Amino acid sequence: MATGQTTPKGELPGGIGNCYAEIPLHSPGLWGLPDSHDFLIFTLPRLLLQLAIIFLLTQSLHLVLKRIRLPRLISEILAGIILGPTMLGKIPDFTETLFPQPGEIFIDLMSKIGYIFFIFLSGVKMDAKMVLRSGSRAWTVGLLAVILPVASFASLYFGYFSLDENMHRYRKPATQSIFLIQSLIAFPVVASLLVDLKIMNSELGRLALASTLISDLFSNLGLTIFSTLRIGVSAEIPMVIFVQSFVLLVGIILLIVFTVRPLSLWIIKRTPEGRPVNSVYIVCASVTVMLAVILTDNAGLNYQYGPFILGLVIPDGPPLGSTLVEKLETMVSGMLAPLLVTYCGMKVNLVDLYDLTFLYWVWVMVFFCLTVKYASVFLPALACKVPPKDAAALAFIMSTQGVIQMSFYFNNIINQTFDGETFSMLTASVLLIAALSHFCVGSLYDHTRIYAGYQKRDIQHASNNSELRLLLCTHRFDDAVAIRKVLDASFPCKESPLSVYALHLVELAGRASPVLIDHQLGQKNVSGISRSQKIVDVFLSFEQQYLGSASTHFFTSMSLPRFMHQDICSLAFDKLASMIILPFHRKWNHQGKIILDSSNIRTINNNVLDMAPCSVGILIDRQKIKRLTSQSSQSTMYDVAVVFIGGNDDREALAYARRMSKSPEIHLTVVRFVSWDIDIRENDWDAVLDAELLKEVRVLGQNQDNIVYREERVKDGAETALIIHAMEEAFDLIMVGRRHRDDLQQLLGLNEWNDLPELGPVGDMLAAAEINRPVSVLVVQQQIVKNK
Repeated sequence: MATGQTTPKGELPGGIGNCYAEIPLHSPGLWGLPDSHDFLIFTLPRLLLQLAIIFLLTQSLHLVLKRIRLPRLISEILAGIILGPTMLGKIPDFTETLFPQPGEIFIDLMSKIGYIFFIFLSGVKMDAKMVLRSGSRAWTVGLLAVILPVASFASLYFGYFSLDENMHRYRKPATQSIFLIQSLIAFPVVASLLVDLKIMNSELGRLALASTLISDLFSNLGLTIFSTLRIGVSAEIPMVIFVQSFVLLVGIILLIVFTVRPLSLWIIKRTPEGRPVNSVYIVCASVTVMLAVILTDNAGLNYQYGPFILGLVIPDGPPLGSTLVEKLETMVSGMLAPLLVTYCGMKVNLVDLYDLTFLYWVWVMVFFCLTVKYASVFLPALACKVPPKDAAALAFIMSTQGVIQMSFYFNNIINQTFDGETFSMLTASVLLIAALSHFCVGSLYDHTRIYAGYQKRDIQHASNNSELRLLLCTHRFDDAVAIRKVLDASFPCKESPLSVYALHLVELAGRASPVLIDHQLGQKNVSGISRSQKIVDVFLSFEQQYLGSASTHFFTSMSLPRFMHQDICSLAFDKLASMIILPFHRKWNHQGKIILDSSNIRTINNNVLDMAPCSVGILIDRQKIKRLTSQSSQSTMYDVAVVFIGGNDDREALAYARRMSKSPEIHLTVVRFVSWDIDIRENDWDAVLDAELLKEVRVLGQNQDNIVYREERVKDGAETALIIHAMEEAFDLIMVGRRHRDDLQQLLGLNEWNDLPELGPVGDMLAAAEINRPVSVLVVQQQIVKNK
């Protein structure tokens, strides 16, 4: 049995002998050893024991610390500190026996490989297009979070530390590196924090991701330019090397972009819809990661830039990006990448400290940098009208530190820019900052409002000529046909375009995994997904009819009913939709009889109303009944009515109807219900807003023949109900608000008979099963905005 591995002997050119070394790799077993402890001299058993001890200690610490909302990173650093010279390393022969210095190379290599793939997956998860889609708020916060700290740190370094004659000249490069690393805002670290705290898909989480992505890209760009220019201005390095370095940098980026991106799109097109990417492509992607590291490392760049750029050009999300993350995430983030953090922790020595003066200045620099970074995020966020609690949480999120900063500190100790004392203090600072950030963000953020944000996403507050974005949900082909009529009435035009996101909701069958299919990717169609094609054709015909004025995007969500509302809200959040239109849970046949009453659909609608990041409309469709009426379509006009009683939801319904009235084929009637008695709240803010919007509609009515405004004075809900029921015969679509004040005299008595609270009293009345008329109803709820 072989117990070791020996390099072959030989002669090198020139007669120089080739050295060899015997590396004991495999153990012959306990029975073949004179002492049971001697198996630790063999590399493989020792490595496996090291990994087992590291992961057991890390998991044990995390089981305890996660109860006080501390992230896994804290457990990984503490595990390294416990195993290092600070604690267990003080035991005689502990380090020499279990973690001997010659064997560290294997843990070092495994941690570096894990970190390489961690950076690659971080790039895959990034959506580079988010930078282009980000609003002024994210750009302001993201850019100032880089510019202000860098300017402050540069001023302090060049104005004080570089001129300080008392500081040893070998300490000045360390000071410069500390300032540079402290100025970094790492996207992977921020994304990990958001995932740990379950706020990735919140308004605050999306703002943090967009701002961090902008900061990360620009800070990395600045560091790359700085490093390249430093080569060029160095007196010791010829200018030709600077030119070569710059050309290699640009060449590698172009090579990755123009080869990997087309190959990724080709793989996506070859993958059937709803199916994962073939494993062969995952293996090829892993090999490409290694090649990217070799290219960037030999070009003189930091080795992590290659996998990062490679991950950035691969399309995120399904099918390719999500499959890469699914296949590699567990091994990379769960095992290999944490090794780097623990390995860094094992190098920390908090006991043997000598140069206390410089260590004092290290903590001063860390505190100063943290304060400047916090203020550079908090103050611009407040100026951009982010609520104070969210601005404070955003500052803590973007000031956090993690594995990226640890890797830079570790590179500096390898390059001998830092000594062991400085590295120990900086590692301890990462531990404290990460713990503080997680605790403060968890305390500041309100988890009950994951999608309810502070950015206006409704129709009323959008400009008249802005693009209207609608998310339309369908369960059946009938739903698509009904919504198509509302789309036609919305009057898309080049001055006011319409962007439609159609989502087909399919109940998950069997034990398959939930999946969101983007039909724009050009993937192969399979028989299991072909049922969406008829619905897709409905919206395609709409796009072709209004070519240049309307765009359509198609998605299919295959999920369990209890999770469908999350897919709906998440997609609306991603696409910045102004309104979600949901189908009503009841369906009527040609004779006006109910043929479908789905409790699952009703539950989905209720959950969306509670969580939606924008306005919501529930469409009650009775178009089929119209085919059996004796009335002939003598007029091509589509008659729309708005029942206006007052409040946010009624204003949102009227704003949508006002947009519809731009079409010459729409006849709009606005009916305002006014109480006979004087309303004691007539001077409140809601009443002012109602009066202002109604005034605009009356002015439009004087200039447009297709708008009619009238008022109805009523004593109670009974009179209101009589008038509304009379409207059922005269209109094709009636639009109503969902929520109203409970003390309104116009609705007196109606709230007691409200069987469907998700529709409100007026909507419930118009959804009655006994109504046998071809009138459709759109019940509108305006976006719920929270500014606290």
